[in-house]
Amino acid sequence: MKEGKASRTADLAIIFRTAEARKRLEDRVCYDPFAERFLSGAYRLIASNGIATKIGLWYAERVSPGARGWTVARHRFIDECLKQCVADGLDQLVILGAGYDARAYRMEELRRNIRVFEVDHPDTQQAKKAKLTKLLGSLPDSVVYVPIDFEKDRLDVRLFESGYDSQQRSLFIWEAVTMYLVPEAVDETLAFVANNSASGSSIVMDYIFKSVVDGTCDLYGAAGFRKQVKRRGDPLRFGIEEGTAEKFFSDRGFAVLKNATSDFVKSAYFKGESQGLRVAPFLGYVHAAVKTRKKVIS
Repeated sequence: MKEGKASRTADLAIIFRTAEARKRLEDRVCYDPFAERFLSGAYRLIASNGIATKIGLWYAERVSPGARGWTVARHRFIDECLKQCVADGLDQLVILGAGYDARAYRMEELRRNIRVFEVDHPDTQQAKKAKLTKLLGSLPDSVVYVPIDFEKDRLDVRLFESGYDSQQRSLFIWEAVTMYLVPEAVDETLAFVANNSASGSSIVMDYIFKSVVDGTCDLYGAAGFRKQVKRRGDPLRFGIEEGTAEKFFSDRGFAVLKNATSDFVKSAYFKGESQGLRVAPFLGYVHAAVKTRKKVIS
């Protein structure tokens, strides 16, 4: 995925999180107080005007039904998995394709001796660091920024160079990325996590159904979503067959802890003012633990 395209996709997610942050506590699906501060350009102008924001959100729902609900539910699901991992004794967090993820700056749980590795394209990372310096005054010592051009650099090399410790309990967050990668790249990253993580480590990520990638999905909103990402120049490349997530992850060295559907997150997260939001039904959210490898006794 090219850098400019990735940034446009991230901007939409940020404005969706901004809209959630402005809701009453009891109506929010997720809460990211940093989201609005990361907006730029046309998106900042839209967010600064209440009417423009409503029109923008209405239009986004029309062209890609359920995408807004999917995005904010995904953020909530990952937050919950992260908090559980911290409670279980997490040592380090790796955020792949971090973009404008603000978890390291907004979550108190991550300031308790947990090292955070933010892995991203150098251009996006530099822009984010500049904004954070203005907002916070300085960058936190607990965050390690790992610049990587996935077309040129290797994840394992860059992470180990940056101080990643494969003997510590880790969580990898992979949010809104895999659908744009070729299957081989997905397998390569999962193999790295499975083979270079201590006992108790895990990964949390979202995925779309393979039928959306193939263009054969007739579920609500699938055609609109596929058309929209194609218009942005972001071809869909990877998906998992519906109902096969447990086998997919097991075959790659993981045991699924949670495999949330759109129906689950809709009933669990969407209350009050948010109850009317649709959630695209052609996706899943997975939290999977690295399987403990048996020691071979010679």
